[in-house]
Amino acid sequence: MQPVTESNSYVERFTLGEGDLCFAVKDTLDIAGFPTRAGCPALAANPPAEQHAGVVKTLLGQGCILTGKTTLHELAFGVTGINPWSGTPVNPHFPELIPGGSSSGSAAVVASGEVDFALGTDTGGSVRMPAACCGILGLKPTYGTLSRAGVMPAHSSLDCVGIFARHTDVLRQVLARLALPVNAPLATLPAVGFILTATLEIDTLLLNALAQRGLCPQQVELPLLGDAHRAGLTVISHENWQAFSPLLRNASISADVAARIRAGESIDADALHTAEAIRQRFTAQVDAQLAKTPLLALATLPELPPTLEEAKDPLSVVNLTRLVRPFNLSGHPALTLPMGELQGRPVALQLVAAKGQEGLLIQAAEWLAERRRR
Repeated sequence: MQPVTESNSYVERFTLGEGDLCFAVKDTLDIAGFPTRAGCPALAANPPAEQHAGVVKTLLGQGCILTGKTTLHELAFGVTGINPWSGTPVNPHFPELIPGGSSSGSAAVVASGEVDFALGTDTGGSVRMPAACCGILGLKPTYGTLSRAGVMPAHSSLDCVGIFARHTDVLRQVLARLALPVNAPLATLPAVGFILTATLEIDTLLLNALAQRGLCPQQVELPLLGDAHRAGLTVISHENWQAFSPLLRNASISADVAARIRAGESIDADALHTAEAIRQRFTAQVDAQLAKTPLLALATLPELPPTLEEAKDPLSVVNLTRLVRPFNLSGHPALTLPMGELQGRPVALQLVAAKGQEGLLIQAAEWLAERRRR
């Protein structure tokens, strides 16, 4: 495969299936007859997959049209979406900004209107972050809700197949086709707890936007949020070392991704034990708060999305996932939706619900979108 042009979000274009909703998938999901390369030159010679990933097979069987596979941050191990080999998608509405990673191409083709929805994967925010950067909706379901059969890497205690869309009604339709039907629209929202944890300007914009929709959420705290972010980094580093360390024999992996893979080798049993203990305590903390306020709200990104130039320094983007990664560790469903702009850059709200309550997140997003139009 030759590298795609910088403005192209696709690594393969084709048409499979017949129906009314068209979609694209991240190149970590198998499509029969096409190789899965995960944006990595070390996988350039991969043979074609023998069958579709489970979730793709379901959608094709439910009358959806698959239009192609999208590029991503190499090996889905990065937050910017920048990939000089398989292509860095242009952020359609904010072309100077990063498209976000790792599911950059899937977010870009939805934001540009090329497809109705797209599939990505979310191990540490890799659906919600690019959705926030591109100004669209991004849903990470409860861990284990959607099949990961035929998804790279094969084993993960954090990763979920997630969905991008521009409109809530499309998310509602997609969930129904995945046997996750959403109940009727809500007349009122259940209690919402808001976590102040982004920059003052971002939190103020979000609270003002909610107030304009008639909401005055209770301010709450998750004291282990920062610990959960760091524990999530420990787990993903260990699991990606297990999954991808054999590829390090191939010198074609980019230096920054290779360095992050190698870092996983040093994670010992004590570090993993500590991370798992935090997983249990943080999960219980989130469950306890959701028993009081069935919806949690907080910024998706703690800072404004950086420009492509700003993101050339890897240290400048380290903390961009600190508000999304914790809910990979706990496994709770989370959805991001656009809420406005600051300094010409998008600001997004993240909603979190109890496990198995993806439908409530869609209903809440519908409620908020409806009141934005009034």
